Amino acid sequence: MTQQETRPGRGRGRRPLEQVRAEVLDAAAELLITEGYAGFTIEKVALRSGASRVTLYKYWPSRGALALDAYLHQTGDRIAFRDTGDIGADLATVLLGFTELMGLPDQHRAFTQLVGAAQSDPELARAFDSHYFGPRRIEAVNLLRAAIERGQIRPDTDPATVVDLLWGACYQRLLLPNLTGTLTDDFIHTLVATVMRGIAN
Repeated sequence: MTQQETRPGRGRGRRPLEQVRAEVLDAAAELLITEGYAGFTIEKVALRSGASRVTLYKYWPSRGALALDAYLHQTGDRIAFRDTGDIGADLATVLLGFTELMGLPDQHRAFTQLVGAAQSDPELARAFDSHYFGPRRIEAVNLLRAAIERGQIRPDTDPATVVDLLWGACYQRLLLPNLTGTLTDDFIHTLVATVMRGIAN
């Protein structure tokens, strides 16, 4: 690590790696939220965080990978999966958390711009698959499998298909321009109730 990676006013000593990473992600998240993905650059993150571009590229292969990591860093566990033993309520809770987050204009803009950019940025697409869509899909499938084992939903239910039905409907309402503003709490409650009627044991 070079001296230029030290944020002004913090002295000239080396910072622990975890501190550097946290400061980079904080700075990147601020930039993504305030300027959107279009205004997000490695150079701007380096300037805000006090870390060099060399350091940033060492840990993030592209601006897209860094932007996604920063987005997930600042959203934290607001859309985390939790198994309370009530599959219908648990599905509704996680989808309502996502809906609430997407109801914030800056969060909506950041997420949808990242999804759009992933269509032409292979590094960002891989980051989405390994850090967001992939892990969350596994969590949702495991939640449904646990419900099958408890006898809450039919044993012939295909958890992956249920995940596609639920989240596919949400992403359609989120991403299609003519459906802007229709990803609402009422929609989530109706969606989950409809799916549960089809899979309940």
